[in-house]
Amino acid sequence: PERHTLGNTDYAFEMAISNIRYGEGVTKEVGMDLQNLGARRVCLMTDKNLSKLPPVNAVLNSLAKYGINFQMYDNVRVEPTDQSFLDAIQFAKKGEFDAYVAVGGGSVIDTCKAANLYAASPSSEFLDYVNAPVGKGKPVTVPLKPLIAVPTTSGTGSETTSVAIFDFKELKVKTGISSRAIKPTLGIIDPLHTLSMPERIVANSGFDVLCHALESYTALPYNERSPCPSNPINRPAYQGSNPVSDVWALHALRIVAKYLKRAIRNPEDREARANMHLASAFAGIGFGNAGVHLCHGMSYPISGLVKTYKPKDYNVDHSLVPHGLSVVLTSPAVFAFTAQIHPERHLEAAEILGADIRTARIKDAGLILADTLRKFLFDLNVDDGLAAIGYSKADIPALVKGTLPQERVTKLSPRPQTEEDLSALFEASMKLY
Repeated sequence: PERHTLGNTDYAFEMAISNIRYGEGVTKEVGMDLQNLGARRVCLMTDKNLSKLPPVNAVLNSLAKYGINFQMYDNVRVEPTDQSFLDAIQFAKKGEFDAYVAVGGGSVIDTCKAANLYAASPSSEFLDYVNAPVGKGKPVTVPLKPLIAVPTTSGTGSETTSVAIFDFKELKVKTGISSRAIKPTLGIIDPLHTLSMPERIVANSGFDVLCHALESYTALPYNERSPCPSNPINRPAYQGSNPVSDVWALHALRIVAKYLKRAIRNPEDREARANMHLASAFAGIGFGNAGVHLCHGMSYPISGLVKTYKPKDYNVDHSLVPHGLSVVLTSPAVFAFTAQIHPERHLEAAEILGADIRTARIKDAGLILADTLRKFLFDLNVDDGLAAIGYSKADIPALVKGTLPQERVTKLSPRPQTEEDLSALFEASMKLY
């Protein structure tokens, strides 16, 4: 009863992560893993670009070596949509698979999570498991098949998390499925795979890691989130910052500060790329249990409303704003806005990212972190704000409207925000430098 004095906030947090295995060349074990699982029919998912590259090759060799019977689906869309998810789900339902392997970035791993879920629950409607308010957000009670995720980017950390994100086309907004039931059984983190990533993909996926760490560390604390679930199955995967996720978020931030620039500037820097690959999983452990907030909430319409932007180094036939880019462009404005709530955490983050805070005043924490982020992005020649990727002031109402349904994350902002606040944040993100 005593916990209800605060108005029904949660009193507990739960730690859920996939098993992860790390090591150079460790992908060659995947065939044995499937053998150990007794898998008879395996679904291998990837995308068209990767299907010809060394990571997929390494998996195919391992499957062949251990005589694993599989079918390959390589039609995953980079930045998936509801339609591309449905396509993969159709393939999974037809194949009657008893295990899944996803080789790729967040797009592939998330698509595979969704395929596994709906193949295991064939009578469900697509919107049943999609996050409210876009979908029904029903809890998952069916057992899923084992899923082994082999990440080839150092960004989403999707190999450890309970979330799958897609673009809901008709609403022009990104949303997702969030349930501990969909997290992979195992993430195979092989730093060799980072060697096939082009420079801008290294950069954009690294920005995702940066924001995962910053947002989960500054998120609303778990014991201030309401409502307290009446049943543990209803406790969200994104619970708010907590003592366990804090450890992972800070550690990931330190690795980003030390290695991201090196990984981007020198593709041959294996140490930097290997460390970023691990940092992606570490940040995933952090945000996968704490959640993200405004950078991510605002990024979904930035991606969803894209007009003609086509990023360098992405071999795609549709315009897209890479997820990590859409997230990081609002970060200076966002952390300047949230800092009044936990200024000491914002200052600590700024210091890790290289700011000298010896004479800093606590009330300047937000400005200091925002400046540190701007400098970081400028050094890495990131597009100068939302204007540089095709947005103008006229788009702000639509961007705000697209952020409003993202309650699952926006409610984790330590500082509540009005529509006017969101407008101001988008406006402040039009130009960075």
